[in-house]
Amino acid sequence: MKKRMLLLPGMAGMLLAPLQVYAQETAQIANKIDTGDTAFVLLSAALVMLMTPGLAMFYGGMVRRKNVLGTIMQSFVAIAVISIQWILFGYSLSFGPDVHGLIGNLSWVGLSGVGTAPNPDYAPTIPHLAFMIYQAMFAVITPALIAGAFAERMKFSAYLIFTLVWTTIVYDPVAHWVWGAGGWLKNMGVMDFAGGIVVHITSGVSALAAALLMGKRKGHAHDFTPHNLPMTVIGAGLLWFGWFGFNAGSALSAGTLSVTTFVATHISAVGATLTWVIIEWLHRGKPTMFGAATGSIAGLATITPASGFVGPMPALIIGLLAGAVCYIALNMKTRLGYDDSLDAFGVHGVGGILGTFAAGLFAQTLINPSGQNGLLFGNPKAFITQTIAIAVTIAYSFIVTLVLLKIIDKTVGLRVDEESEVIGLDITQHGESGYTL
Repeated sequence: MKKRMLLLPGMAGMLLAPLQVYAQETAQIANKIDTGDTAFVLLSAALVMLMTPGLAMFYGGMVRRKNVLGTIMQSFVAIAVISIQWILFGYSLSFGPDVHGLIGNLSWVGLSGVGTAPNPDYAPTIPHLAFMIYQAMFAVITPALIAGAFAERMKFSAYLIFTLVWTTIVYDPVAHWVWGAGGWLKNMGVMDFAGGIVVHITSGVSALAAALLMGKRKGHAHDFTPHNLPMTVIGAGLLWFGWFGFNAGSALSAGTLSVTTFVATHISAVGATLTWVIIEWLHRGKPTMFGAATGSIAGLATITPASGFVGPMPALIIGLLAGAVCYIALNMKTRLGYDDSLDAFGVHGVGGILGTFAAGLFAQTLINPSGQNGLLFGNPKAFITQTIAIAVTIAYSFIVTLVLLKIIDKTVGLRVDEESEVIGLDITQHGESGYTL
């Protein structure tokens, strides 16, 4: 009995030893982590997540009432589908150890090796898991943006396949090129602070490809006015709110850079809103709420790539340009005759391209020492590099999206039949209605 009693302390020591080692490692990790930065990034991740339901309302109010739930569903389901993809392999492809500057390898599949210790390649003051979940929210909203181009006419089954495969073969590689450690565009010095290239050009150009391939909605000659503008405006407000997490959060720390980015984001948004309202007033005779909401999103999309590299006055210039250029782009759609239902290309594609050029013009190391000066501050190479990134991303996104859509069309079919389109996607695809009256 006494021998057994003597053995107990030894056994307890053996059992507790690993826990003591773990506690020591946890303490060492905690010493490297900045709790303020971690809280800031987690809050920013939540804000970016809110943008996708905001997008659902923004898009949902713009379609006809018979398609409101089908349109909202496309954004909402992307949260689930892409989050699972990201956890299983998407994050590893985007940010994992580099393979020839083109893609991440699969060593982080299932988040293997992605823990609470910081990753110095990306964010040295926050847990690696915090960086991962923040980036997941970017991956979620990007394919949802594309849905605006083919709203009211794509099968839900085709949408699920497209969203999953597109994220894997378009978003993940481009994210690695621009943001991944060792990515070839990153090594060239390309500046994309929060996703002008990775999010807006990829989604906007892919949206154009989808609109051209799928063709016009039935009855496109008629005026498809938004069925619920208050819903669209609430969605725009949620997007604007979440965009502060999208842009300022990309600083990955609570400090001076996140402050200047936050301010630049807001300045561009208000500049574009006011510009859009004035141009529309002069052009059409009346300023509209729909125009103001669309202008704000154009300003937010356009400032995104440059937001962490420019000061207040360049941000205002970018916003003013965004309001004018994106307004022209949306009006050109009618003349060119393609049916980008909810203007995904005109706002996000054109805005992303304009903003990426703007970063090459207005960037200053005075704002962000880790960036570089732009053309207007004595560095023409920056503008050339941005131009190359734009051209490559446009070509890759457009071609790969066209091929993917053609394959889906030949297998499961892309478009609902004519009867289903007339009845509406809410009833035919989901068996429910957004309104009971």
